Amino acid sequence: MKAGAFDYHRPTSLAEAVRLLGALEDARPIAGGQSLGPMMNLRVAQPAHLVDLAGLPELVGVEESEGFIRIGAMTTQRALERSPLVARFCPLISAALRFVGHQQTRNRGTLGGSLCHLDPAAELPLVALALDARLTIAGPEGSREMPFAHLPAGYLATTLAQDEIVTHVSFPKASPISLYAFNEFARRHGDFAIVAVAVVLDMAPAGAVAHARIALGGIDAAPVRASRAEAALIGAPPDPGRIAQALDALSDFEFVGDHLYTAEYRRHLARVLTERAIATALAASREPRS
Repeated sequence: MKAGAFDYHRPTSLAEAVRLLGALEDARPIAGGQSLGPMMNLRVAQPAHLVDLAGLPELVGVEESEGFIRIGAMTTQRALERSPLVARFCPLISAALRFVGHQQTRNRGTLGGSLCHLDPAAELPLVALALDARLTIAGPEGSREMPFAHLPAGYLATTLAQDEIVTHVSFPKASPISLYAFNEFARRHGDFAIVAVAVVLDMAPAGAVAHARIALGGIDAAPVRASRAEAALIGAPPDPGRIAQALDALSDFEFVGDHLYTAEYRRHLARVLTERAIATALAASREPRS
């Protein structure tokens, strides 16, 4: 199938893009189009107007600031994959990108497009949740900031207004005491994950876990933080007993299932992948750092 009829708009300024989204009935912004395009071809989405953000160079690039790296929402996944700033200051993004689609889709897919499409099994929304990313959002009243955690509003739905656009995403720089790992299970490399896990552990000098972040994708309508599992790890060395408590806490969630992968199967995957991700992160603490 092919997409239904629509009107195409290519604004040359952010203000024009915001105005078009507010003025046009049933308008959708399009970034890289790697998710919206297939949905339109399948007639799952049939917007009357497309507002293409590709003509807005101010939404592209990676910048270092005090304590953060700031990434333009239209920066492609391939550019993030090749960015030395991302690799140095936000290695969890680099780890997750190894699982994102294929190079052809990463050449066009964007950070902002992935976050705002908000597929529950997509890798970059999971990383944004695990790292407490913050969004800069442009609208008719100017710019505002919001934690990424406040963006989800259900399956493939966000809290953004019709005439708002995510312009930049800020990620905190990785601390020297941070350990991280990303893991997922999919039928084939490049497919959306059945379940995915992102883990970040901040270690105290004595070997205890000072702060833990565990985010899960593919188990609900949007990525979720495993708060009770995080709390089980904090305040003591991550010995097998503590890790077992954290894994047991994953039973808090009401796992979703479908005709292919049951809720119980996803529950099993979440436990196995989280255990592996924690082990991967802790193994890095025993490796010499450059």
